[in-house]
Amino acid sequence: MSMRRRSTLTDWVLTILTWFGTFLMFAPIAWMVLTSFKTEQDAVSYPPKLFFTPTLDHYRRIFENDFVAFATTSITVTLVSTAIVIVLAVPAAFALTVRPVPKWRDILFFFISTKMMPIAAGIVPIYLVARTFNLLNTSTVLIIVYTSMNLPLAIWMIRSFMVEIPREVFDAVRVDGAGRFREMTQIIVPLIRPGLASTALLCAIFAWNEFFLAVNLTTTVSTLPVFLQKFLSFGQLYTAQVAAVATLINIPVVAAGWFAQKSLTRGLTFGAVR
Repeated sequence: MSMRRRSTLTDWVLTILTWFGTFLMFAPIAWMVLTSFKTEQDAVSYPPKLFFTPTLDHYRRIFENDFVAFATTSITVTLVSTAIVIVLAVPAAFALTVRPVPKWRDILFFFISTKMMPIAAGIVPIYLVARTFNLLNTSTVLIIVYTSMNLPLAIWMIRSFMVEIPREVFDAVRVDGAGRFREMTQIIVPLIRPGLASTALLCAIFAWNEFFLAVNLTTTVSTLPVFLQKFLSFGQLYTAQVAAVATLINIPVVAAGWFAQKSLTRGLTFGAVR
């Protein structure tokens, strides 16, 4: 077999495997969307029905159960906490990379060590502090805990992007006499913009999908994952209804990833090739 034919055969095999893997990953999502348009009886029928009369009753019922209020809370908490994380993470990464502070390795270890503690072990003190300051069942408490939850990850990611900037850039900036604030905002931030976009997107996804803290710290003013729990009831038939809620919850995340895929790809591969 010639080299060219062998290469062509390899390309075909890799293409088939890629499409097969894509199908396996997409199939559960497609089935969830399909189920959301079924009646509850069709959703649990066996064998599963591929041909059925679609209905929008489940989506109509969603908007009759305070979906807009929960969605507004989710959007607000996600956007505000992500913005705060980026604003705090950039100067922190700058201080740990470009102009390192004393014992910066210990500080980095401290940041990442906060991610090692099980969240269940910290919920009691968090709850007590939130109750003391009358923050329970508010968007404010979720913004605070989501910011603290995502900040260590953001600092480590943004620092990894800053490390990849050639040292010659910093030397040229210092020769020009630029101050630290100007160096950070006008030189470094534009260079790592794809990295910032990927970091912000990941932090937003983590905040959007978070359930444990939201369900323990809030009740009526809460996020969409908690709203989804309202339809998870043992002994009742809510399969199609849950699929409809899950579909709506996933739309913003999928849309954000789709529109930001170019920046996300560039950010995750930033500095891989020099």
